[in-house]
Amino acid sequence: MKKISLIVCLVLCTFPLLSQEKSAEISFKETIIDYGTIENGEDGKRTFEFKNIGNAPLIFSRIFSSCGCTIPKKPEKPILPGESGSIEVEYDTKRTGLFQKAITVNSNAKTPNVILRIKGEVLPEPEEEEEEDK
Repeated sequence: MKKISLIVCLVLCTFPLLSQEKSAEISFKETIIDYGTIENGEDGKRTFEFKNIGNAPLIFSRIFSSCGCTIPKKPEKPILPGESGSIEVEYDTKRTGLFQKAITVNSNAKTPNVILRIKGEVLPEPEEEEEEDK
């Protein structure tokens, strides 16, 4: 009887360990990047940094933006548990005015869809002063 009780106890104690699923989990350092006020034609590249805090490799299936003026670049290789990575985003700074854009990240993480945002203002090009003819 003691042996049966011991076996049942061991099985019940190890069951929670066996039932834990392996899954990737993504944690972004920030989900909004504010460009602030920038000059027309200034460098529009920014980087969203993240870490895989899960226990399985993180794989990005698709990353896309809300318009063609914003180009995201996804990591091509899986991000292993505990490793960090980045998603580079480039905004077309030839477009003047206020902007607010969304980048949708699809992956195999526990939260499979994450929305990243960029915002800011691009100043118009300074007008060249015309010289008067004398």
